[in-house]
Amino acid sequence: MGSEGPSPVIVHVTGFKKFHGVAENPTETIVSNLKDYMKRRGMPKGLILGSCSILDTAGQGALVPLYQTLQAALGGSDSESSNSKRVIWVHFGVNSGATMFAIENQAVNEATFRCPDEMGWKPQKVPIVHADGAISRKRETALPVEEITKVLAKMGYEVMTSDDAGRFVCNYVYYHSLRFAEQNGIRSLFVHVPLFLTIDEETQMQFAASLLEVLASLY
Repeated sequence: MGSEGPSPVIVHVTGFKKFHGVAENPTETIVSNLKDYMKRRGMPKGLILGSCSILDTAGQGALVPLYQTLQAALGGSDSESSNSKRVIWVHFGVNSGATMFAIENQAVNEATFRCPDEMGWKPQKVPIVHADGAISRKRETALPVEEITKVLAKMGYEVMTSDDAGRFVCNYVYYHSLRFAEQNGIRSLFVHVPLFLTIDEETQMQFAASLLEVLASLY
């Protein structure tokens, strides 16, 4: 009953729909096209691309589909038993003012939205998870962010490590995902991308594919 090498890394991906000031969210395009793109490119050995979901750009409004997809990943019907799965959640969000990719190291337990989300919610200095206490509480990813960034930079991508995912919906979703990951023995990562006007669509698709390859090789 011995297994041949480690179990594959299963990566689930999310992006966001449009929101105030961003009529076309590049992450919706990236995540919607990722499966076909990876098939054409060739799926790396040891990597399984699981669900690719698009979330509403809303704090509380994104939670139900987020947790549904998180839970579904744990109950997947793969041949591997659930405790042998190596599962990573990768969340893509856009930073419309960015000039490069950013691998986010952490999220903060604070919702202070600069504008209303797509469901009209605009919290100010509110804890994301009240049970976690103060808004200063931070949760860090268990993935090696510095190493991931260095490998991607060597591939030629304009990429940096970030310790500030903002206080808007991106940080809100990342905080919940990191908390869920910690409770369930899986991994979570958030990546901010620029607009396609800043880095073109093909380069961003290449970056997303390269990121998945790097994650599969490091985890």
